[in-house]
Amino acid sequence: MAKYPKRQKVKRYRRSFYSREMRVKKGIGIAVLVLVMLGAAWLAAPHVLDWATHTWYTVVRNRDLSASSPASASASSVAESPASSAASEPAASSEVQPEVVTPAVDGTAIVEGSWAEADITALTEEASIRAAAQQLASQGVKYAVVTLKDSTGVVYYASQVPAAAASPASVTVDPARVAAIFREEGLIPVAKLAAFRDPAGARADHAMAIGYKGQAYLWLDNKASADGKPWLNPYADAAVQYIGDLIDELHTAGFEQMVLENVQFPASTSSKQDYGTTNGVSRADQLRADMAVWEQRFGSRVTLWYSYTLAEVADTSSTLGVPAAQLGVKNLVVRVPSASTMTAEERAALVQAQTEAGVEHVVVRDNAAGYYE
Repeated sequence: MAKYPKRQKVKRYRRSFYSREMRVKKGIGIAVLVLVMLGAAWLAAPHVLDWATHTWYTVVRNRDLSASSPASASASSVAESPASSAASEPAASSEVQPEVVTPAVDGTAIVEGSWAEADITALTEEASIRAAAQQLASQGVKYAVVTLKDSTGVVYYASQVPAAAASPASVTVDPARVAAIFREEGLIPVAKLAAFRDPAGARADHAMAIGYKGQAYLWLDNKASADGKPWLNPYADAAVQYIGDLIDELHTAGFEQMVLENVQFPASTSSKQDYGTTNGVSRADQLRADMAVWEQRFGSRVTLWYSYTLAEVADTSSTLGVPAAQLGVKNLVVRVPSASTMTAEERAALVQAQTEAGVEHVVVRDNAAGYYE
């Protein structure tokens, strides 16, 4: 058998294959990597802290920080002095600040201020409405009066009340827009309505009108050949309801104060006037009852003014049956003839006399010069 030579063991030595130059490069590389990591951490630190702070306050403390920003906070901290910072700490510590609510202006309140009438023809477009309102406000006017139903019975807006819709006017306005713009310009909008002197309404619904006794046609305040006109009947529930419906319509449009004219009987009286069943109620008592219906219907929602001539205020007349103050009127407009030469002292005396008679508020209106408070 052949013999193989005995294998010699290989002796292995631990030996480094890195030269000195390679070790230097490795050290430099590690140092550079450490510097890069430190730089990245330094740049990311503000964002990490901001995220952590936001998470702490919004999630843990349930606070809303969206209204503030680091930029505004840093700017305010630089601008504030230590004293002002200390003074602001109590406010900053409050999580919820109460909202300041400005109370709404009460449109039914009677306040100090002069009166003036607005020209209906200038109130058809938004721009002209605002211009008219600004002109009145610049003159110191507080109450702006708009005639929306005149003594011919014509209604100057698109009324939904049937008797009013039967008499369309050549000029109509949007009462809601007029009232809104007037309020925006600091004015109190006031609607003026003629009440029982209403030939158009009487012709539209004979149930509301004064009849001609023994005949099927309407009573006229003069001969037909002299252009006599029919009137609404103050004794008729339908007529009182009709005026109330117009008040309600305009209140819905934004008018919270109104002047009612012609809450009265015709000046002429005759045995041919047919008022229907009166149950012996006098003219004065019937007018008191009509006013009470409106006052009860609208209560504090509408401030009603009643307008009468100086003669109707000063003495008993056939149109009222008693002086106006004795009807229980609270808010009175006294119409003075344009030819009147009343002095300021005489107007003051007139107002004083009506106040002593039980009227709460009095406005004197000169038919030529306009209104006086």
